[in-house]
Amino acid sequence: MERILSGMRPTGQLHLGNYLGALKSWVDLQEEGYHCFYFIADWHALTTEYADPSQVAEYSMEIALDWMAAGLDPERSVLFLQSKVLEHAELHILLSMITPVSWLERNPTYKEIRQELKDKDLATYGFLGYPVLQAADILIYKAHYVPVGVDQLPHLELTREIARRFNHLYGPVFPEPKPKLTESPKVPGVDGRKMSKSYNNAIYLSDSPEEVWEKIRPMVTDTRRMRKTDPGEPEDCPVFDLHKALTPQDEREEIIQGCRRASIGCIECKRILYRHLMEQLDPIHERRGKFKAHPERIMEVIIEGSKRAKAEASVTMEEVRRAVKLWHP
Repeated sequence: MERILSGMRPTGQLHLGNYLGALKSWVDLQEEGYHCFYFIADWHALTTEYADPSQVAEYSMEIALDWMAAGLDPERSVLFLQSKVLEHAELHILLSMITPVSWLERNPTYKEIRQELKDKDLATYGFLGYPVLQAADILIYKAHYVPVGVDQLPHLELTREIARRFNHLYGPVFPEPKPKLTESPKVPGVDGRKMSKSYNNAIYLSDSPEEVWEKIRPMVTDTRRMRKTDPGEPEDCPVFDLHKALTPQDEREEIIQGCRRASIGCIECKRILYRHLMEQLDPIHERRGKFKAHPERIMEVIIEGSKRAKAEASVTMEEVRRAVKLWHP
């Protein structure tokens, strides 16, 4: 079976953007029969949250809960915690020895994230070097594919470069992982900006139906529609961006015509969106409630998944140590 590897940082609760942008496709890949490894990247969380890691453990549990509620099945996918598999750190150290600093400095998101999180001191080796840890996460399982959006391709290419350099220096150990391009719909937050925990504009997978509607109801729409009788342009409306991700094509066409002809009001448009959104969230809420009532089951899943991941990672590290000619009496 071909292997899939991906992970999420536990820096907050999962929201609709996380689900539509990644988690939904992870479930689809599981259903397509890939051997999937999905990990909670708690070490990666420390690259930005090192000064106050008090909530990382709590968010790790929340992520595991949301994963299972969304449909990830521990019988078919390996769900694990990064820090429970110390081989990730060992491979990270070895890969850091061969990775040029210039490769890290050209990382397209390095300056972008530092600019976005200006209130945090990110002038650390851990933040600069997180792509090397990311490469270790992927290569240690010899993943065939990594699900990514187009904007994440440079990150995966760096992993491929590191694999090529290692293989050139020490012999062919790592296959070069290929991208599994996933559809990444534009998911605006309730204020029209990109949905983000840091912007406080997110619809969370844990939100109740009432909370979801109270967030959708006041959402910004096309500013030209001051009254229901004013025609609008759906392409200029954040609500319609959510329709693109959630509403069937034929119904979207009706919304487009209704908005441009002013025959449909913004509240009616939002009610249609809410209906389709809840079609996605209702099953998640139902499963989430069942799993949340048994937190010991979530812990069992992560512990068992981490053991399975460690068994795979240990085999790779034995091969790596032999290739690097480290002495292990």
